[in-house]
Amino acid sequence: MTAVAVGSGYECHRCGAVASAGLVRVPRAWGSGGEAMAEAAALPLSFPEASIVVCDSLEEQTAAIARGLPQRPLVLGCCCCAHTGAIKGLAARGGRLAVIWLDAHGDLNTAATSPSGNAWGMPLRVALDEGMVDVSRVALVGARNLDPPEAEFIAAAGIDDDVERALTTADGVYVALDADVLAPGEISCFMPEPGGPSVDEAVALLQRLAACGTPLAGMGLTGLRPDADPAALTRITTAVGL
Repeated sequence: MTAVAVGSGYECHRCGAVASAGLVRVPRAWGSGGEAMAEAAALPLSFPEASIVVCDSLEEQTAAIARGLPQRPLVLGCCCCAHTGAIKGLAARGGRLAVIWLDAHGDLNTAATSPSGNAWGMPLRVALDEGMVDVSRVALVGARNLDPPEAEFIAAAGIDDDVERALTTADGVYVALDADVLAPGEISCFMPEPGGPSVDEAVALLQRLAACGTPLAGMGLTGLRPDADPAALTRITTAVGL
């Protein structure tokens, strides 16, 4: 399906199917060993496609996502760097954006602190350092494998997993969900970590988030493998109202 914007919704110009988000596919991982994630950007989801973003540099990718972002995006990225462009584009529209980051990892490294040098360990820090979102409107949920510099930054910045607190002063919210936030075996993902919620528990959390009443500005799904179950992803997107 190819998306045609119709107000705040989307319609496939060919079959007439209507959805509440336009799908943005981002099939590139910015780190070594990310080929499986790149393939996962082609997973079938029943949303009209707004764009496919393939660029030669991460900076170009971020700018292209931000520039071509549909009114309400569902970003199907390979690595979490795809979220940066979505947050940048949404923040540029004005209003106070909250970001709920669900991930087994912090994604709060910098080039100087990252043990691996992989850019996919830095996107939330980039969004904060570049002023795309205020730290007071960020919740980091499910993180359980943090590098020491990330733990130090979290303590200094006052970041926690309190979703309601992050939404208190927000006009809209972007939900960034890396599939590795889930318990191993719940869904096929790139870097599973022991612990974490089941799909049922994640759905309940997202339903609680939706019930807070802050409008959903968009959502991103990342860190998946190509054999991930699309039905589980549909349950997750449905929980936030997509």
